[in-house]
Amino acid sequence: MTVRFVLASRSPARLAVLRAAGVDPIVRVSDVDEDAVAAALPSDAPHAVVVTELAAAKAAVIADSLAHDPDLSTGTVVVVGCDSMLSIGGDLVGKPRDVAVARERWAAMAGASGDLLTGHCVLRLDDGRMTARSAAHCGTTVHFSSPTERDLEAYLRSGEPLAVAGAFTLDGLGGWFVDGIKGDPSSVIGIGLPLVRRLLAEVGVGIADLWESTEARRDGIDDTSV
Repeated sequence: MTVRFVLASRSPARLAVLRAAGVDPIVRVSDVDEDAVAAALPSDAPHAVVVTELAAAKAAVIADSLAHDPDLSTGTVVVVGCDSMLSIGGDLVGKPRDVAVARERWAAMAGASGDLLTGHCVLRLDDGRMTARSAAHCGTTVHFSSPTERDLEAYLRSGEPLAVAGAFTLDGLGGWFVDGIKGDPSSVIGIGLPLVRRLLAEVGVGIADLWESTEARRDGIDDTSV
C-alpha cells in the first residue's frame, strides 16, 4: 500500500526525527491559533487534553486543505499533527517567545522536574475523504539541572529556548542542562515514534508501508493505486 505522510508542523526537530526514522514527510504548516483553541477548552481541562486537542486542530486544518491539493486528494494520505508543552509546578507552558519569560521559566525549572507532554493526532484520508482518526498523548518526565547564571544567560542569548516548548531542547543546546529523562526521548524532541506507530496501526497503516512509500518517492515512483 502506498501512503503519503503529511506532517502538520513547521518544526525542524520533528522533521529530523521522522527522517532519521526512515520517513521523509510532506510538510504542511497549519498556522492554527493555538491560544484560541486552548481558550475554547474548559478552564480545568487536563493538560493532556489540551495538547491533544491542539494536535487534533492542526491535523484537521491540514486535512481539510488537502481536498484542494491535486497531488494529495487521491490515494491514501495520513496527516499527523503534534503539539508539545511542559507541565511543571501545576502550570502548562509552551514557547516563551521572549527572553524575560524564558528566564522566569528557567528560574522555576532549574533543579526541578516536569513532564513534557506531546499530543498526537493521526488522520487517514482515502481519495480526499477522512476514513479513520486516532489521537492520544505521551508524557516524558524531564529532570533539569541548575545552570550557572553565566551559562543560562548565554543560552538565552542563543535564541533557542524562545521558540521551543518549555524553553529547552533535548537534542540541541538545551541538552547540556537536562540531567535525565524517564520516558520516550523522541516525544521530548516533539514527536513520539512509539505512540505514532500505535496510532498509525489504529488507522490501518504500518511502518513498513511508510518505509516502502518513502523509498518509492525517492525512486520517483508514486503509484497510488498499489
